[in-house]
Amino acid sequence: MTPEYWWAIGLALAIVITAALVNKFAPGSRGRLRAISVLFVLYALALFSAEALKYFGEGAWANRVFILAEVLRAFAVVSLAGTIVFRLALAGIGVSAPTIASDLLVGVGYILATIGVFWDHGLDPVGALATGAAVSAVLAISLQSTLGNILGGVALQLDGSIHEGDWIQLDNGKQGRIRAIRWRHTLLETRDWSTIVVPNALLLQNNITILGWRDGAPAPQRMWVYFNVDFRFAPHQVIQVITDALHNSPIENVAPDPKPSVVCMDFAHDGKDSVAYYAVRYWLTDLAVDDPTSSRVRTRIYTALKRAGIPLAVPAVTNLVQINDREREKSHAVKEQDARLAALKTVHLFAPLTEAELRLIAEGITTVLYTKGETITRQGAVAHYLYVLTRGSVEVRSRKADDPNGEHRLVATLDAPEIFGEMGLMTGAPRGADVVAIDAVECYRLDKPTFERVLLGRPEIAKELADKLATRRATNALRDSMTVEQRAKHHESEAERILGGIKDFFGL
Repeated sequence: MTPEYWWAIGLALAIVITAALVNKFAPGSRGRLRAISVLFVLYALALFSAEALKYFGEGAWANRVFILAEVLRAFAVVSLAGTIVFRLALAGIGVSAPTIASDLLVGVGYILATIGVFWDHGLDPVGALATGAAVSAVLAISLQSTLGNILGGVALQLDGSIHEGDWIQLDNGKQGRIRAIRWRHTLLETRDWSTIVVPNALLLQNNITILGWRDGAPAPQRMWVYFNVDFRFAPHQVIQVITDALHNSPIENVAPDPKPSVVCMDFAHDGKDSVAYYAVRYWLTDLAVDDPTSSRVRTRIYTALKRAGIPLAVPAVTNLVQINDREREKSHAVKEQDARLAALKTVHLFAPLTEAELRLIAEGITTVLYTKGETITRQGAVAHYLYVLTRGSVEVRSRKADDPNGEHRLVATLDAPEIFGEMGLMTGAPRGADVVAIDAVECYRLDKPTFERVLLGRPEIAKELADKLATRRATNALRDSMTVEQRAKHHESEAERILGGIKDFFGL
């Protein structure tokens, strides 16, 4: 076999091995493998054609085609080397070379390889280069716009001013993420699943804003969410309520640092609106989901204001028509009272209470809303509330007492109807776990003063309540590890301990 055939076999094996490595480590570069394969096929065809022409006595043409085959082989070798160096070796050590820069180097390799092949066959490449230079000058004059875009693409990649993955805003206000910087243009993917093709020269000529990027390091993008509240509510109260809700538990795609903040923007203009204007400033970590994230923030604002009894403002120019139907209002109040009473009757803890005592509690409880991801109770906090879960689901999560910043452990999932926070109401004990809403949640919240009226009216029910709390707190694992006699003794001591806590907390 001639050396040329050994070249063909060796090159084919090298392409196969490189293809396997690319498929495993750099699947995004498969397009380059296809180009290399095309060059190899053209090289093989040219080599076969040269042998055929030689066989039929066309020596001069055979020599010309053989030179072409060597040029194609050189192109394939250069492309293969470029793929190995830029797509495998440099990528493997974490170095990302600009696409245009690697293409330029491969292009220079093509030129040098062509000169080398010509020189090896005794051809003078100077004349070819001179002719090429003259043709290039003519093309440069006729293709100024295209060349400007090409040079713009080279400049953008070589100076590193923008990179693939950056979010930018054009002069016309359009925003998008850079998908690719190509020779002639740059592709921007917008949030509405559209792609903008921007000539590279245009990016160099105009001002562009790189979003979420500062001092050479990625930074979240600041966003604003506006809302109005009746000015009769003190700004410090509104700001505190919303700030607590935003900081209480994380919100998806909202940066934890800098933390969200609330500002009072302005009061009514010219007495037209009896509202104060507020804004939440938060920092967005994923610019592709700006509207969905702002929606989550608005939901958090709404539920926080609802819990605090602060309504969103209605513009003064809005015409409201209200039917003063006392019977209708009375009927609605009765239905609401009956719904609360029905919910309280499902609570096993309140089984010792009479109908009148349950109605007294129903009159004093408040309805509170929580959105997905909000923390309702926090481990270690002191809050004298009991929650009756009437809609939605929550997770009970606990951390080790000696590691307050450690990871949470899922203790239980509670679905409506259910209660939690009973020890905080009955004994004043700190919360034993976090309770987090895993979807939209509605609860009845019972506070200490309301329950105190019932307990002080009939102190003897404290013992029954303590007994039921002791039963509720006994875990299945604990019961399974004890005999019947041991369980009875443990239950008695636990009930006695809880009863002492109730008496001390309520001063019985």
